[in-house]
Amino acid sequence: MKLNDLYTIGERMEIGSHTFTPEGIVRFASRFDPQIFHMDAEAAKHSLFGGLCASGWHSCSVWMRNFVYFWKSETARLIEEGKTPPTLGPSPGFKNLQWLRPVFAGDTITYGLTLIASRPLASRPGWTLYTLVCDGSNQDGTQVLRFESTVLGFD
Repeated sequence: MKLNDLYTIGERMEIGSHTFTPEGIVRFASRFDPQIFHMDAEAAKHSLFGGLCASGWHSCSVWMRNFVYFWKSETARLIEEGKTPPTLGPSPGFKNLQWLRPVFAGDTITYGLTLIASRPLASRPGWTLYTLVCDGSNQDGTQVLRFESTVLGFD
């Protein structure tokens, strides 16, 4: 089955959430994005952000982890219902990545995705290119992250 046979185009699905702790922010930043406002809470108070905040790459990485867990769970659910979900992956890329607001220590981000298009690949019968809008919003409902992604699916 194709994703657009299983889900409505334009309908947003929540895929999980994550609370960003000061320790987690610093741990990620120390390995991948060692800027002062991700590494030192006191110094971050005097930065443009005014407090310790997560790297945008950290927030994207957590989106991906939530998506993988979501799809694994969805695959099991669909099979239990007698449906054959497509095999997803890899992704040929993404565009329009926006870090709209900082993700501060203590924020809980709820992640989601919206299927916006699908196109069969003429060069690869049985394969479909799906386009998704991926997002995350904080506990106040403010969107903090948004990007468009494509993913290949074998139906």
